[in-house]
Amino acid sequence: MKPCRRSGLVLWLVACLWCSTALPARAADYQLATLEWAPFTGATLQGKGSISATIVDSMKLAGANAEVKFFPWARAMRLVDTDPAYVGFFPAYYSRDRATRYLYSDPVGSSNVVFLERVDAPVKWDSYDDLQGKRLGVVRGYVNTEELDARIAQKTLRAEEATEDRGNILKLAAGRLDLAVIDSQIYQHLASTDPEVARVAPLLKINPKVLEVKNLYVCFQRSPAGVQAQRALNTGLRKLQAKK
Repeated sequence: MKPCRRSGLVLWLVACLWCSTALPARAADYQLATLEWAPFTGATLQGKGSISATIVDSMKLAGANAEVKFFPWARAMRLVDTDPAYVGFFPAYYSRDRATRYLYSDPVGSSNVVFLERVDAPVKWDSYDDLQGKRLGVVRGYVNTEELDARIAQKTLRAEEATEDRGNILKLAAGRLDLAVIDSQIYQHLASTDPEVARVAPLLKINPKVLEVKNLYVCFQRSPAGVQAQRALNTGLRKLQAKK
C-alpha cells in the first residue's frame, strides 16, 4: 500500500505543478490609457516611462495590478468616457472642467510648462497682454494654463493646434509660430532622441519665463471602479513615498 500512496502523491504533485504553469498571468485589476510623452510615458522606455512606473509600482504596493496602454491623447481620454475597461487616463494637468468630470489622483509627478522660442526672435513678455498678435502653438486636447486657455477660447490670443509637441517644434523652427507651449523635459528629450528635432534644436531655446509648474495626475472615471482605483493608487503613492 505504501508504494501506491507514494505514487499517488507524486501524481498529485505533478498535476498541481502542471496546473500552476498552465494558469494565465494575472489579469489587470485596472487598465489605464496614456500617450507617448517621453520621458514621462513611452511604450519602449524602461518601466514605460517615469510616471508610468510610479503608477504601476504604487498600485502594486496597494495590492493591485495596473496595465498601461498607449494611444493618441484624444483617444486615451475618450476611452475613459466610452470604454468601461479603461478606468483612467494620465498624465493629466488639473483643470476645473476636468475635475467636474473625473476623479483626480494624488500627484504622480510634476511638469515645468514653458514657451519654446526661436533664438533669433526671442519674446520678452510680462503678462499675456504682451502676447497679442503672436502665433502660439499648442497641442490639441492639452491643458495649458488656466488664463492662457481662457484667452485662446475667447480668441484674444491666437493659437494653432498640432497633434503632438514634435509638430509644434518643427513649425516654430520653420518660422510658422512665434512661441510653442511645451514641458521642458519633453523638449529636452525630443532634442536628444528625435533626429529632426535635434537638427533644428540649435535654432530654438526655452523662454526664461516659466508659465507654470504643474502637478501631473491620473484622471479616473466617476464610477465605483474609478473610486476603487483612485483609492488604491493614492494608498500606494503614500506607501511609495514612505519608502523613499
